[in-house]
Amino acid sequence: MDNDIVAVIGAGPAGLMAAETIAAAGRGVVVFDHMPSVGRKLLIAGRGGLNLTHGEPRDAFLGRYGGAEGWLTPAIVAFPPAALIAWAEGLGQEIFTGSSGRVFPRAMKSSPLLRAWLARLDAQGVRIATRHRWIGRDENGMLRFDTPSGLVAVHPAASVLALGGASWPRLGSDGGWQALLPGIRIAPLVAANCGMLVAWSEMFRARHSGMPLKRIAITFRGRTVRGEAMVTQTGLEGGAIYALSAALRDGLAVEDGATLTLDLRPDLPRAALAERVAAPRRGQSLSTFLRKAAGLSPPAIGLVQEALHAGSTGADLAALIKALPLTITGMAGLARAISSAGGIVAEECDAHFMLRQLPGVFVCGEMLDWEAPTGGYLLQACFATGVAAGSGVLAYLDAQ
Repeated sequence: MDNDIVAVIGAGPAGLMAAETIAAAGRGVVVFDHMPSVGRKLLIAGRGGLNLTHGEPRDAFLGRYGGAEGWLTPAIVAFPPAALIAWAEGLGQEIFTGSSGRVFPRAMKSSPLLRAWLARLDAQGVRIATRHRWIGRDENGMLRFDTPSGLVAVHPAASVLALGGASWPRLGSDGGWQALLPGIRIAPLVAANCGMLVAWSEMFRARHSGMPLKRIAITFRGRTVRGEAMVTQTGLEGGAIYALSAALRDGLAVEDGATLTLDLRPDLPRAALAERVAAPRRGQSLSTFLRKAAGLSPPAIGLVQEALHAGSTGADLAALIKALPLTITGMAGLARAISSAGGIVAEECDAHFMLRQLPGVFVCGEMLDWEAPTGGYLLQACFATGVAAGSGVLAYLDAQ
């Protein structure tokens, strides 16, 4: 391959969006990926409906990126949720916004969008080379790939790295790229938006694993999140837990366990709840009484019984239901995390996500040091940084 092409390494949302941006300007693009097919993590995301972005106001939206807000804001402002929606509709996907503000394709899956996207890229002349594992870059900018037919060397005019973070490594993003960028400062890749570990009793695990806790509120370090969680064999998963995963991860790093509180009836004032549970049981079991008087679900009842058996909370049922303590013992880990935090730090990149130490090499997506909760924020930032990196490539080539 000659040096007229731009090499994009990684065929996930960020890499494909960078490729489209570059190809739309008439530049030749080859996308390399070590997996047999492209967009695997995007397809997995589609199992949950493919939450593309979120419809909340801009300031609130940008605030979801925490410490990385200032770094990501220019890219997201340049390619905001409205632009992402228009892009998806341009691929023939009808889009709708749910009651929570989350934005989805009407098809509620990613395969139709991915097929249409790949067809558009093909029409733009984008070539895709699968089973090409990037194994490094020499001082002259030569990229080397390990392929089934042997080593391949490419000297592109510019390159975009979009190799993802380290979550769900079986889908292709295994974080192995860190060793290929010596001298580049990289914040450790750690699990984000992942389940939390809880030391359930055997009885609770056997009875309630796989059951949802609906319409609850979870509080940790002064922050409260309302939503749902799922009881698992090892702990809790779900949106309300994921929203607190960064804070819980920080808590676990400095203390032996992190204790959060669950409000199992956030829609019912404590005084009203106290009146209900002060009524005589009239021979009812505690489980039946909590179901009828407090309106608790089976797993919520199980949590109350667990806490009572632990003997540290007394018998104030209303207080327990409104602020049930739950000790988190660890995190589920990268293999099952929805996303990862950490990556190439902001100081290593210029305003166009070009590596300062490697002119002509751009980075996007989850390789960068940012994290966000689920709800559309993850994909929005991947798409937006892909556009930004692709635009940066075009500006770089025009300046040469």
